[in-house]
Amino acid sequence: MLYKEMALHGHLSQHRLFCWIHFAAVISSCMAESCSMSEIPSSWEIYQQNVAYLPDAEMEIMAASTSLPDPGGEFDRNVPRICGVCGDKATGFHFNAMTCEGCKGFFRRSMKRKAMFTCPFNSDCKITKDNRRHCQACRLKRCVDIGMMKEFILTDEEVQRKREMIMKRKEEEALKESMKPKLSEEQQNVIDILLEAHRKTYDPTYSDFTQFRPPVRAREDQRLTRSSSVLTQGFSSEDSSEPFGSSPDSVEHGMFSNLMLSEPEDSPSMSINFSPLTMLPHLADLVSYSIQKVIGFAKMIPGFRDLTAEDQIALLKSSSIEVIMLRSNQSFTLEDMSWTCGSNDFKYKVSDVTQAGHNMELLEPLVKFQVGLKKLNLHEEEHVLLMAICILSPDRPGVQDTALVETLQDRLSNVLQSYIQCQHPPPGSRLLYAKMIQKLADLRSLNEEHSKQYRCLSFQPEHSMQLTPLVLEVFGNEIS
Repeated sequence: MLYKEMALHGHLSQHRLFCWIHFAAVISSCMAESCSMSEIPSSWEIYQQNVAYLPDAEMEIMAASTSLPDPGGEFDRNVPRICGVCGDKATGFHFNAMTCEGCKGFFRRSMKRKAMFTCPFNSDCKITKDNRRHCQACRLKRCVDIGMMKEFILTDEEVQRKREMIMKRKEEEALKESMKPKLSEEQQNVIDILLEAHRKTYDPTYSDFTQFRPPVRAREDQRLTRSSSVLTQGFSSEDSSEPFGSSPDSVEHGMFSNLMLSEPEDSPSMSINFSPLTMLPHLADLVSYSIQKVIGFAKMIPGFRDLTAEDQIALLKSSSIEVIMLRSNQSFTLEDMSWTCGSNDFKYKVSDVTQAGHNMELLEPLVKFQVGLKKLNLHEEEHVLLMAICILSPDRPGVQDTALVETLQDRLSNVLQSYIQCQHPPPGSRLLYAKMIQKLADLRSLNEEHSKQYRCLSFQPEHSMQLTPLVLEVFGNEIS
């Protein structure tokens, strides 16, 4: 019985190992005696011979299972398996032979009843799928001939014990499944609303970009110079210090070095030739378009319309550039550190943004932010929740009902944490929520630097006139 218990738990590999070791020994012996290939028995014959010589204890191990895997382990799953008794489609190894379900059941019933059959013909009937019920004697003989063994048939007690084990395992799996955290219906509804809002306001084909003023890229030798920049006027070296205080990754550093910056490394700022800012009109249209989409997305956030108009405006003005940076991560590619929005005309590199009036004080940490966010491999659900949380920040300047905004943000934060716990598999989910919240803190620093550079850009009438009314409205509160 001990061997049978072990077999119920799948300990059948010893038998297969014994058979094939013996098979190898026979082959070696034949080779040593220079016997011809015709004298070497087939692997199946050797397998059957070994089964016949197995000790009783070993036989009991094998007898504890109704079905066995392929002894040789060489069957191709894509190759049809044929029943060794009747030629029908086989379902696997049953009682030590490859058979169909019908012959498997026939052999089990015959052995349990100890049936004695007599062939009405010459005891050499050819058994096929169509006539296998005509002669039970020859069918049973064929079963034995291909190696089916009654010792493999489980007793009623063993069958019951096996059923109990299966039921226990199913109950354990069901209990484990029931204990898994699940999103509530309300939480799932919030996610569905945000997904729909994002898909309505984000076009992955970027077809609308053709409606912007066309991008005009300056020649390489016009992009960066050592001339003084209006961005550096009025700011001390302390004001323009790195917001992150850490050097970029090697791949990012290599990308930035290709911009041919001629300023010394210890210079407090990067200088840009502002005449002309050839990409400013196109990127101003792009930002204006993106602001409209952010406003459309925000209006569909559950609870956003419950806020006063003043608070809605305050939240959008303060968060729009941060949400645009989050949205742009969908088009950001790690391969070449660029934003690819369809055709090559709308493939934006850092050098393109410098031609719109921004310098590396903003762009270097921006690319680092995009790389870090991309490597989090966020699900779309997590991405839209992060954007909504970003918009509903109660500490934005000008917000009056901070308590209501905080309540709405906490609700979204709870949904995000539940989603990560339920739907984001490890190891990606490890500390994911904390990393996402850190990204919001990084965005604040980027927002601050953007405001500073935008304010400098707007001081120049020849450049501010290239901006759209919506851009001037949203960022106009930064102009003193």
